[in-house]
Amino acid sequence: MFLTCEGTFGIVPTTMDYNGEARPGEFHAGYQEIEGINLGYLQINGTQMFALAQVLSDLFKDIPRTTISKKMEILKIKSRRCDLQELRTLKAINSVPT
Repeated sequence: MFLTCEGTFGIVPTTMDYNGEARPGEFHAGYQEIEGINLGYLQINGTQMFALAQVLSDLFKDIPRTTISKKMEILKIKSRRCDLQELRTLKAINSVPT
């Protein structure tokens, strides 16, 4: 599952692209440093999408998931399920466990 936080925190992050097997025009992967943690992302249709599993385990590890779910709802942070190709790319950049 992905989530996006574009514009939510007012963060100007550092990004680093990953040249994987994505075809031009589909999506690309990269890393973004947030709070000193490198989070893998896929950029899909111009929106950076982060793997929810990595965000929960690395960025918000000490916060209960119910609290996070409520805050996501309040902040209107959207989530969606990834397809097989996106999942494989996230695994390749170590954003989700294999």
